[in-house]
Amino acid sequence: MSGDSTANLVRMVNQIARNVTHEADPVATVADHVAAFWSRRMRAQIAAWLDQHGGEGLDPVALAALQRLQQGADAG
Repeated sequence: MSGDSTANLVRMVNQIARNVTHEADPVATVADHVAAFWSRRMRAQIAAWLDQHGGEGLDPVALAALQRLQQGADAG
């Protein structure tokens, strides 16, 4: 996967996070959205990027959501 496509995923998850700030639990909303609508390949790509970059450039809500997804994947 190219760096451009990873940059697009980062941009997309940040955009989702910004659009759900009004939700009661925006972290859960972002995590649920990514789990429901992103392909396995997209989720794997953003997870690998997160492992390498530690969330650099991510909105705090987006970072927490992706970490929640990774913890769920590790548990299952």
